[in-house]
Amino acid sequence: MTENSTTNSHNNLEATIEAILFATGTSIDIGQISTALSVSALEIEEAISMLEHDLKTGRGIRIQRFGNKIQLTTAPEFAYEIEQFLGLELTSRLSRAALETLSIVAYRNPITRPSIDAIRGVNSDGVLKSLLSKGLIEEIGRSEGPGRPILYGITSFFLQHFGLGSLDELPELALEELTTNNGLLKD
Repeated sequence: MTENSTTNSHNNLEATIEAILFATGTSIDIGQISTALSVSALEIEEAISMLEHDLKTGRGIRIQRFGNKIQLTTAPEFAYEIEQFLGLELTSRLSRAALETLSIVAYRNPITRPSIDAIRGVNSDGVLKSLLSKGLIEEIGRSEGPGRPILYGITSFFLQHFGLGSLDELPELALEELTTNNGLLKD
């Protein structure tokens, strides 16, 4: 990098970050950007926040956050047009059981299959396999509990699929939604 291009990239950090995200096409750890540009993580976060704001004002792309990683994605409101242009089949529908299980994983992230089964009241093996194969959830580790069951969490594709920038954008749950038919809180 020349001295002039280094100066330009620091003068417009948001554009530099946007260019890096566009060029990589995948999610990038914010710390990697900070290290590569020799800029503090706080400055990177501020630039990302400004870039997010700019992209939300009528643009066709968005920044998606997942943990400490970010990536560029298409704006969810253009999904139909993109699918039409690319000749893709419309996004497959998820069954009620899949949506129920997916919402449990999203709100209780991370969670084990036995805990999901306890909340749903039925075995969730098949639904979990389906969600895993669709890339909406992933195995993220093992619980320290008896038998060390697998912990499931949502993926960045889940966020993209549902047009969310982060899990913070999930709607708040009302207390009655967390209760069973007999009024007891679910685990």
